[in-house]
Amino acid sequence: MTSRTTATAVAMALVLAGGLSACSNDEQPAQGARTVQPAGASAGGSTARPAPSSTAPAPPAKVVMTPADRSEGVPPSSPVKVAVTGGEVSDVKVVAREGEPIEGTFADGTWTPRRNLKLDTTYDVTATITRADGTTQPVKSSFATLRPGTVAKYALTPMEDSVGVGMPAMVSFSSSVKDPRFKAEVEKHLKVTTTPAVAGSWGWVDDRRVMWRPASYWRPGTKVTVEALLDGVQTGKDKWVTRDDKEQFTIARSQVAKVDMKTHQMSVFRDGKLVKTIPVTTGKPGFTTRSGTKVIMEKVGHMTMDSETVGIPKGDPNYYKLDTEWNMRLTTTGEFLHAAPWSQWAQGRQNVSHGCTNMSMADAKWMFDTAMVGDPVEFTGTDKPFLDEEGITVWQYTWTDWQKKSALPR
Repeated sequence: MTSRTTATAVAMALVLAGGLSACSNDEQPAQGARTVQPAGASAGGSTARPAPSSTAPAPPAKVVMTPADRSEGVPPSSPVKVAVTGGEVSDVKVVAREGEPIEGTFADGTWTPRRNLKLDTTYDVTATITRADGTTQPVKSSFATLRPGTVAKYALTPMEDSVGVGMPAMVSFSSSVKDPRFKAEVEKHLKVTTTPAVAGSWGWVDDRRVMWRPASYWRPGTKVTVEALLDGVQTGKDKWVTRDDKEQFTIARSQVAKVDMKTHQMSVFRDGKLVKTIPVTTGKPGFTTRSGTKVIMEKVGHMTMDSETVGIPKGDPNYYKLDTEWNMRLTTTGEFLHAAPWSQWAQGRQNVSHGCTNMSMADAKWMFDTAMVGDPVEFTGTDKPFLDEEGITVWQYTWTDWQKKSALPR
């Protein structure tokens, strides 16, 4: 190759590399450039070219998101994981598609929601990756939580502003929660706050009802807040709760009634002092009233009691249909305190009722006016026990035994 051919080839390479430009002989070299001696050029000539970069740009980081982008049917308790190769995660945000950012904590590549996400909801995830050279790389993803096959409904009680010293906080489900794991998860999402502070425990009385009680009857004046943060909690196969709830109530004065079914007397104590003794009659043979500590569940001034509702049909010798006054429910199986003028002859003498505790009209009205939902009524004198499925049985247990009914490990 001739020297002219060589010079032409070098010049073309520099043009392609962007190293030559049209300029006058008296222009200084560009800032940051240095003078080089191109191969084949004369010693008196000079050519300006920029110095090569000392550091090449970092390649894009590799990011793997879990749940994967556009995932569907994601469980509401799922964390968001960001696995990065070639960088570090500096920020993660999770936002409901039509809502506010979700609170959570981020550590070691995992974002964990402070509470379960909402069901059947789309969430957008954004994160910022910082590469080795200090530059940042944004990443985005989205996923949708599962749509439940069955919605688990529940009620949070009591709903009254003031209740008696025996009233527990209760969550009652419309369908069974059988799996111990689901029961434990329900309890984790229930919160009781009291003023003053009171130690207490949740306990399952059956597969549908979980109740919270202190070690002994409440102290009058205690303020109670119950929060059911159950939205997104599973209670069965493809069965989930879809809402939260909250109730507040105050413990009123202490009133405790004690019924001795052998002496046929009910003694009523207010703040520990006997205020009234009432003659009563309770269940006759075959309709024995249950022994145990019950709690007034509701008050109804007037009602019609029909034995068909408790399995005694028309035509049965024990069938009855009676209008009653001043009714205070004690069990789900039909036991009440109420007025019964037709049995006044037996009150204080013998047991002739179908299981209810009968009083005179005057005594029943006095009791109705002074009693409130949540007042304990302690029955003694028969060998028929008060069972969990029959009402509010939290006081049937010692404190130690009650704590064992929690689904959470102690």
